[in-house]
Amino acid sequence: MGIRDVFGRKSTVERLSLRELQEEEIRLRNRLERLKKDINAIEKKKKELFQQGIGADKLKKKMLAQEIKSLDMEEKLKLKEFTTAQKQYTLIKNLIVVKKYEKELREVGVWDKLKKVEPGELEKALIRINLDGKEFNEMVESLNRVFEMEIAEFEEGEDETERELFEAWAQVESGEAEPDEVVEKVLKAETEEE
Repeated sequence: MGIRDVFGRKSTVERLSLRELQEEEIRLRNRLERLKKDINAIEKKKKELFQQGIGADKLKKKMLAQEIKSLDMEEKLKLKEFTTAQKQYTLIKNLIVVKKYEKELREVGVWDKLKKVEPGELEKALIRINLDGKEFNEMVESLNRVFEMEIAEFEEGEDETERELFEAWAQVESGEAEPDEVVEKVLKAETEEE
């Protein structure tokens, strides 16, 4: 679901109102919270079912395994829905920042670039970056980087960081490393890159 799906024909950044964006932000935040609760409840139920299987006979274990598989599928669907909602939330948050700085962006010429970008491309670009909490100059640099087609370079940095975090979590979970040791290593690597 993109800008068009959320706001109908008002698909250009020019036509979106700050009020509409803020309302959509609240709706998405509530949806994300509901999805988190649902996912946590499913996870808890799976753990309870697993515990029931300890020491149970084979038939009971088979029944529990089917229930756990069913819950696992439901959880995967909820996670997919959560990921989609998270992307939408990032898009809306970034659009809010852009709209708040509309006047300043017009003055520096970035607004004209924004208006010329296809809505679909604008959505993709605004999902990839995070403008929330950035100062105006940082925001303009981020937008310019996107519109000068430096997206591939930006994505590589994001993907590398995410991959390193998942590897670190796996090391801690498997007992290969201590949490404090891995945190220092990952944070040290991130600060070196910056």
